[in-house]
Amino acid sequence: MTSEGFLDGRRLQLARGVLLQCIMGGYPPARFYGSDDGDLALIPDPAQIHRLPWSNPPRAFAICDADELGTTTSSNLSTRGQLKAVIARYAARGLAPVVATELEFFVFAPNTDPTQPFQPPVGQDGRREDGQSAFSVSSNNGLRPFFNEVYACMADLGLPRDTFMHEMGVSQFEINLLHGDPLLLADQTFLFKHLLKEVALKHGLSVVCMAKPLAHTPGSSMHIHQSVVEIDSGRNVFSDEAGQETATFRHFIAGQQVCMADFTALFAPNVNSYQRLCHPYASPNNACWSHDNRAAGLRIPASLPVARRVENRLPGADANPYLAIAASLAAGLHGIENALEPSAPIQGEFEVPDNLSLPCTLHAALERLKRSQLAKELFGTEFIEGYIASKTLELSSFHDEITPWERRVLAAQA
Repeated sequence: MTSEGFLDGRRLQLARGVLLQCIMGGYPPARFYGSDDGDLALIPDPAQIHRLPWSNPPRAFAICDADELGTTTSSNLSTRGQLKAVIARYAARGLAPVVATELEFFVFAPNTDPTQPFQPPVGQDGRREDGQSAFSVSSNNGLRPFFNEVYACMADLGLPRDTFMHEMGVSQFEINLLHGDPLLLADQTFLFKHLLKEVALKHGLSVVCMAKPLAHTPGSSMHIHQSVVEIDSGRNVFSDEAGQETATFRHFIAGQQVCMADFTALFAPNVNSYQRLCHPYASPNNACWSHDNRAAGLRIPASLPVARRVENRLPGADANPYLAIAASLAAGLHGIENALEPSAPIQGEFEVPDNLSLPCTLHAALERLKRSQLAKELFGTEFIEGYIASKTLELSSFHDEITPWERRVLAAQA
């Protein structure tokens, strides 16, 4: 909208069905969002109004809540609203969750033909990266101007960053955002992904946040680091005064374990998500937990007691940050509220027990979510059924196409 209209306080409204819009652009049946498809009010968050430094002419960007008209009640279909509701449930117990996200992404040359694989950009040496640059400090990939603008734009938008590095994949990178309030981190992760794609376009590049854009290459994750503190004291409730693990810490892990299979479709929302999980290279598709073992879906990083935390390694870079954080924190709180106990921690090489394995296709994950009464209790029947309806449409669209593999391998079969 125009800046004049925004500053005058003109209300912006949005049809409810848009919150269930598929990635292809279609919608599930209207019964999933109200047969009238009435409007919601978009209410800007005053702390999340930003001038976009890369934009010419100047534009601003406002992150909004989607509220039911005439109320201050968030729509049940809003993932940002779902996250706020989970945070409020912690607050009612005198607790505040703290999270940090690690986002991985690929930087590719423009891909004008989607039937062809992605390729890294041509570097300053005239060659394309071939996968030997993991954790390298070299800049021969020619991306220094792009990253310089990314850093500058992050500073302009008030996005603090911890570390940036070249990851294991070909032209794959990772940013670690500083820990803090879950809603703030979800906003920052969302805004950062938008920033990446926009700045890349300026530099003739393409940033891809698919979970697995390249075969035979590690996928891209969005690991979520989680701890819980007392609101009054700021004390990390995962550690006691002697620095040892607490019962609350165990309960939080157990809640994650109990919910992870039911919530897999919330952490891995696309067909491609399971390419990453079913070819696990430090991308575990299990609900095991461990002290500093990257093969576990729930990893406890080595840290001081004050920083004791649980890392959920299941979500991919394609996950909705609001929904993934909400689901992970809701799972942990479920464990705390019901004093659940986790399985024994695993170390070294291990086989995943059947009760800690996870769905390995989108179809299986949606079927598990469909049967989950717990998911409906924690997020509401309207949201879960609407989410499943939208994702089922996307899965059906995928199955409407025949892949190059099928033509290449199966066409010659008798």
